[in-house]
Amino acid sequence: MTTGQISDPARGQGPASADQHACRRRTERALQAVAFDTIGARYGEAFPAKSGQLECGEWLLAELEPGAPVLDIGCGTGDPTIRQLTGGGLSVTGVDLSDGMLTLARRTAPAAAYHRMDMYDLGTERAVDAWGVPELGWQAAGTFAAATAFFSLILLPQDEIPVTLRRIRELLRPGGLLALGMVEADLDYAPLPFLGHEIRISGYLREELEQTLAGAGFAVESHSGHPYAPANTALPPEEQLFLRCRRTG
Repeated sequence: MTTGQISDPARGQGPASADQHACRRRTERALQAVAFDTIGARYGEAFPAKSGQLECGEWLLAELEPGAPVLDIGCGTGDPTIRQLTGGGLSVTGVDLSDGMLTLARRTAPAAAYHRMDMYDLGTERAVDAWGVPELGWQAAGTFAAATAFFSLILLPQDEIPVTLRRIRELLRPGGLLALGMVEADLDYAPLPFLGHEIRISGYLREELEQTLAGAGFAVESHSGHPYAPANTALPPEEQLFLRCRRTG
């Protein structure tokens, strides 16, 4: 389990002059992963309605050839996205920083490949040096036909989201697809109570989110909004945004 392992595997291996800000951010993300270890299956109970996510999955199944490689970023329990996409014949790799979530995902959708790593390290040397996953490092540029990120990027500060989107873009082949789920809110790493834990959430207003995607090299082909009130949590009602995007350039 992630519990007890607050830092990433490479902590302490860098030079003494390592960026302390980056180290602090990594530690914060790892602490959130510990919270999700504990939350486990209750996450699905808090968000039982998944129509927008499933619609995005149907779009990918219609657009992609059988066996096409798809990267699910922040895969959580694997339900519904990895279950849906592997069931439809796609080759899926799931990434999450929570060992507890990965354990559930392997039970839910055993046909996928799974890796524990920080999504901020996708497409970088740290994918190899810190996590031992070269197939998700810079060497993997142009590997994936599509990526999905449903309510995972919201766990990053706003300044890290465009960086992560650009790294995801580099992992996609030309014209590759991105299915994205976000919360429409003007929030930057704001602390919120969630199932007995405090997590930090970021969001964008719709126009700003589309501008952020365009700046990261994605064209938004369609989007939909779904009003939603999380069940059994203290979180307020929210507007969930689902965007279907394509890599440009």
